[in-house]
Amino acid sequence: MKFRDHFKEMMKNPEFAEEYKALEPEYEILEQLLLARAEKNMTQRELAEITGIPQGHISRIENANYNPSLAYLKRIAAGLGKELHIEFR
Repeated sequence: MKFRDHFKEMMKNPEFAEEYKALEPEYEILEQLLLARAEKNMTQRELAEITGIPQGHISRIENANYNPSLAYLKRIAAGLGKELHIEFR
């Protein structure tokens, strides 16, 4: 079974869907970070060198094991040549 098919099936479960919705902002940040780093063809180590953030912290952020501060997100965005935008919807 493909991930997207499995995900659609899991989202039918109200408890799963509620928990996913609660974590959606974190997932959006992770997705944007991973996409931007891949777009630049940059390793975690290279991003760490540019930002001054330890590579281990970047790894933990990407694995959702670390909740980055706004200051870290700004540094990561700058290191990726991006702007950080936060919005309320």
